[in-house]
Amino acid sequence: MSTPNKMTATCGNCGEPRDIDVWNGINIGEHPELKEQVKDGSLFVWECPHCGERNLAPYQALYHDPAEHLMIWHIPENTVTEEQIASVTAQLKDLEGYVLRRVDDIGSLIEKVNLFDAGLDDVVLEMCKYVTKMELTGASREVSDPAPVEGSSPPLAPEKTEAIRQAPFKFYKLDGPDNDLIFSYPLDGEMRGVKIGFQVYGDCQGIVSRNPVMTPGPGFARIDAAWLESFFG
Repeated sequence: MSTPNKMTATCGNCGEPRDIDVWNGINIGEHPELKEQVKDGSLFVWECPHCGERNLAPYQALYHDPAEHLMIWHIPENTVTEEQIASVTAQLKDLEGYVLRRVDDIGSLIEKVNLFDAGLDDVVLEMCKYVTKMELTGASREVSDPAPVEGSSPPLAPEKTEAIRQAPFKFYKLDGPDNDLIFSYPLDGEMRGVKIGFQVYGDCQGIVSRNPVMTPGPGFARIDAAWLESFFG
C-alpha cells in the first residue's frame, strides 16, 4: 500500500531539522495523483518553514504502476543493502510481464517514468543517447560533415567533446507530429537540449534486437549509460 512515512530532514540552508512525509511505496493504482508529483519532482521536495529554502529529499522509494506492469526502485547510495534488494526481488519472482528497474537518483526516476509513459524502451533509449553523443562530438563523422542531429554544431574543442561524452543525457519528451525525441544535458553550467528524429530510435531498436545479450536479466536491472558502455569493452 502507498502510505507516507515520517522522516527527519535537515535544511541545507539554515540547518533546522524538520519531520517530512516520505513515500517509500508509490502505488499509482492506489494514488494516481502521485504520478505527476513524481514526474515533476515535487514529491521529493520540501520547503523549510524557518527560512523558506526548498530542499531535495532523495529517499528510497519503490514506484509501482500496476496497470503498466512497471516497478522502478529509487535506491540512493547506502540506503538499501544488496541483501534487501535480493529479498524483495525474490518476493516478486512470480510476477509475470513486469518491467523491474533500479535507479540511483531522482532525475533518473523521473526519466524512467517519462519514457515508459511515452511507450519507449529504456534499453533502446540508452542506445539512442550513445549514438547522439557520438554524432554531437563528431565521433561517427568526418569533421567537415554537417551534424545529422538537430542541435549539434561545427567541430568542438577537445574539452567540450569530452564534457558531452560524460554528460548525463536525459529523455525529456516526444515532440511534434513525427515524435522527435528531445534529450536534455548539462554543459558549461547550463542545461542544453538536442532533438533527434524518431528514425534514430527505430535504428537503435534494430541494433538492440540483433544483440540479445543486451536483454536485461531478472530482477531490478540498472539500465543506464554505464550499463550500456559495458557492452563496448
